Amino acid sequence: MIDFNYFLRGLIIGFSLAAPVGPIGVLCIRRTLAYGSKRGLIVGLSAATADMLYGIVAAFGVTLVSDFISSEQHWIRLVGGILLIALGYRTIRSHPAEAKSTNGTTKHFRAFISVFLLTLTNPMTMFAFAAVFVGIGVEKIIGDHWSGTLLVAGVFFGSFGWFTLLTILVRFFKEKITADGLALVNKIAGTLLILFGLFAFWMGFIGSS
Repeated sequence: MIDFNYFLRGLIIGFSLAAPVGPIGVLCIRRTLAYGSKRGLIVGLSAATADMLYGIVAAFGVTLVSDFISSEQHWIRLVGGILLIALGYRTIRSHPAEAKSTNGTTKHFRAFISVFLLTLTNPMTMFAFAAVFVGIGVEKIIGDHWSGTLLVAGVFFGSFGWFTLLTILVRFFKEKITADGLALVNKIAGTLLILFGLFAFWMGFIGSS
């Protein structure tokens, strides 16, 4: 018998793990302000997709992937840190006047891929999912593919739900922000991304030394 409670649990897990405003949250806020709500939703969709993959690893115990992430996490952090630093520098240097077009399939696809890679290069995401799944007794659904699928689907919709809510809130306040205000947001967001990147790079450096 299918237990739909696992879908509800997944919703709560996905929403809760996405809610703390880390680098992806900063990106969602900044890109919603700069390019509009569609770009913010793309950031959320990309992050939720990556969260779903990590949820699959945690729920179904894909040993090969989880072992690789665990053994190579320092290199993953180094790469992720470099990406965040570069993105933060670009954000600081960007000018509000450059944020004109919200259309273009190629731009949306590039935005999706970049955020997807940034989320995947944060191994703490997978470890967080693994810890939470162990806490809810995920071993009970081993072999029960329906319950596992419902749990992972809940994670996706919970994560995407948070970013949707964040995008709506930012969109609401966007009209009150002037060009100078947006420039300040770019500098703050870029600085935060660089700090996140430096921290990830340093943790990766320590792990590889």
